[in-house]
Amino acid sequence: MSQTVDTLVDAAGSNPPTPSTPPTPSAAFAHARALTHRVSWLLWWVSPALLFLLWWYASAQHWFVPQLLVPPHKVYDTFRTLAAGGDLQDNLLITLRRLAIGFAWGCLSGIACGTLLAVNRTFSDYVRPLFDILRQVPTLTLIPILILLIGIDEPLKVVVVAKAVFFPVALATYGGVQGVPRDLIEMARHYGLGRAGLLRDVLLPSAIPSLLTGIRIAIARSWLALVAVELLSADSGIGEMMEMARQMLRIDIVMVDVIAIGLIGFTLDQSIALVQRRVLRWQTPNR
Repeated sequence: MSQTVDTLVDAAGSNPPTPSTPPTPSAAFAHARALTHRVSWLLWWVSPALLFLLWWYASAQHWFVPQLLVPPHKVYDTFRTLAAGGDLQDNLLITLRRLAIGFAWGCLSGIACGTLLAVNRTFSDYVRPLFDILRQVPTLTLIPILILLIGIDEPLKVVVVAKAVFFPVALATYGGVQGVPRDLIEMARHYGLGRAGLLRDVLLPSAIPSLLTGIRIAIARSWLALVAVELLSADSGIGEMMEMARQMLRIDIVMVDVIAIGLIGFTLDQSIALVQRRVLRWQTPNR
């Protein structure tokens, strides 16, 4: 009996029970953050789902004539037909190519102009008044003048996109370069950086967060301006496709184009927003 008790005591002493480890605060915080992220992701789909349900219900109840409010299944069938024939993809690629070319020209010229306005007092004194006047002029109001100057071909679309991009990017670059701390500039000069090195290694990298904000605004404005100019004057592209469908009273094709325009614009905006979050996370790693 005593031997059995001693054996049990030795076993208990050699293998003590392992207490359950409560979750650490960091693990609990990470779990709560992941749950919040999932909930917010689900909430993203609430308003589109409600809009779709309203669309389906209104068409089923015949609140409007079918020629004006096409049912969702009819729009889906039209989308499949357009996609199978390649018309939708071809026109979208044409529009996106125009956007890419105009955006590249507008972005590069905006960065150059914004930088010069920030670092060159003489350039700013001469150009800033005209810059401030022209940036108040809406892009779409310039289309009639641009048609008279350069015609209705591809250069018109590229110029409209470039103008829509130029001013937001230039202002964002100007603000970013102007916001660089003077101590940082003096330190760079102390280490022997010249004007080119200071611009390349200090000013422009410091302006990247502000520049990304300007690019996000510019991509939205340029996408809207491009679709508008294609509606007014184009022989191809998603805007021209929508205008031709309107003239033929094909509202189903119009709705397919509207949905495609919205989804592409949303994708472009969220892509820039993702880059912004990555850059800001790199700048503030402790957050």
